Amino acid sequence: MTMTHDTEAPPQAPEVAADSLTVVPRRPPRRSLLRNDLTGWAFVAPAMLIILGLSIFPAVWAFVLSLQKWNGFAPPTLVGGENYTQLMSDAEFWDAVVHTAVYVVLFVPASVLLGLFLAVALNRNIRFIGLYRTAIFVPFVASAAATGILSTYLFSPQYGLANNALRTMGLPAQGWLEDPQQAMLVIAIMSLWGQAAFTTVIYLAALQDIPVELLEAARIDGANPWQTFWRIVWPELGPVTVFVTIWQMIGALQLFDLVYTTTRGGPLDATKTIVYFLWEKAFKTLEFGYGSAAAYVLFAVTLLITIGMVLYARSRKMEAF
Repeated sequence: MTMTHDTEAPPQAPEVAADSLTVVPRRPPRRSLLRNDLTGWAFVAPAMLIILGLSIFPAVWAFVLSLQKWNGFAPPTLVGGENYTQLMSDAEFWDAVVHTAVYVVLFVPASVLLGLFLAVALNRNIRFIGLYRTAIFVPFVASAAATGILSTYLFSPQYGLANNALRTMGLPAQGWLEDPQQAMLVIAIMSLWGQAAFTTVIYLAALQDIPVELLEAARIDGANPWQTFWRIVWPELGPVTVFVTIWQMIGALQLFDLVYTTTRGGPLDATKTIVYFLWEKAFKTLEFGYGSAAAYVLFAVTLLITIGMVLYARSRKMEAF
């Protein structure tokens, strides 16, 4: 006799379409969110306080001062736009504007071109290349005081190395920093000695970022090094060129330290720049409102030039920002 046991299969769960299942993430408790926010603000707060204390607050205070007359001791007197009106008719201020413009024209193109040349020269796999790149960057980290002392020694009309070299070649000695026609040129040269390293480093990084395949394709197509540079390398460096030009222009408009350590605005105010002018007004003659007005005029001019260059670069499809 055979006995059969009917085993019933367990009931199967109803099939559910996979796309009908939605996983709703659990929101963390409100207390946990508040704790995370407070932790983030605790990390950000010190840097934010430094930024507010060292940049935004002084900028707002300087604007308020530009609308007043104040010598630092007596109560300030509100004069509105009188300081700005006086600047527009101040011959000394416009001379400082001209001197600054001359320096910008001398320094900015030379620093960009020299940086590009040095970057191309250093973008090679040769022996001791790391030493050469370090040596190029050393002047950039030197202090303005050291650069000023060096320039005073090199270009001294009496015992400077520059005039000694000219005498050796039978050429007449020059006045250099003591000649109103040459002083700004000497300052531009010494600025170039220190600041060209910055553009060199930026261009060198951009050159190393250019795809090797593009350069190899140009060589295979028969392009010589000069054609490869102008047709391949230079277009790739367009955004970097815009960036370093704007950066160096802003630095040139704010020239002060090298003038202060060498000529103090002389000879005959030939090297008095806008920043040196406003420093004299604010901290020597104690015209804080007048100096602040000059600072805000410089800020407005710098902002307009920067915006103009950025818009022009974007119209040429060379966005750097």
